[in-house]
Amino acid sequence: MPRDGTSTKTAIMDAAERLILDRGFAATSVDAIIEAAGITKGTFFYHFKSKAELALSLVQRFAEADRAHLEDKMARAETLSRDPLQQVLIFIGLFIEDLVQLTQPYPGCLFASFCYEAQLFDTETLKVIDEAMWEWRRDLGGKFEKIFERYPPRLEVEARSLADMATVAFEGAFIVSKTLKEPQVVAEQLTHYRNYVELLFAPAES
Repeated sequence: MPRDGTSTKTAIMDAAERLILDRGFAATSVDAIIEAAGITKGTFFYHFKSKAELALSLVQRFAEADRAHLEDKMARAETLSRDPLQQVLIFIGLFIEDLVQLTQPYPGCLFASFCYEAQLFDTETLKVIDEAMWEWRRDLGGKFEKIFERYPPRLEVEARSLADMATVAFEGAFIVSKTLKEPQVVAEQLTHYRNYVELLFAPAES
């Protein structure tokens, strides 16, 4: 174990995230986290002054991972195609490729879990979630704006709304997958989203 305690801190955060996604933040006590992580109370408070500080660290870590997924998959899509429509279709397809391999229901989204109990968190913690939502809208919405320049949509729609639809598809699918215990739901719903985007910008029949 590293002398700086990185592994212990990670273990605490991993245990806390699992419990919060399963029970919610309010129902996850510090004692439960301590037991799940296999540590002492002193060790917990050495790494985190409070449960609120842990919450901020968790959501910051989740946001960093979320941002990496967004940036990495968009960069790969841009490498594979120069056409903005194909880039978006590839971008969504890369997520589908990952999610179709799930053998257990997706555990959920920490952003959504925290939003359901927003009254429990400070402004700094909620701001992290807000910024993450804006990143998806800005980056994916920018791609849709470029698509509009080349491919007039067959229905009236806004780039911002189409970008938000990706987040809605993810979050809604997470809930259905977890509730029905069906791991394939997330990939299926993203496939519907991809199909919709493809059909929306298909050439009009003459």
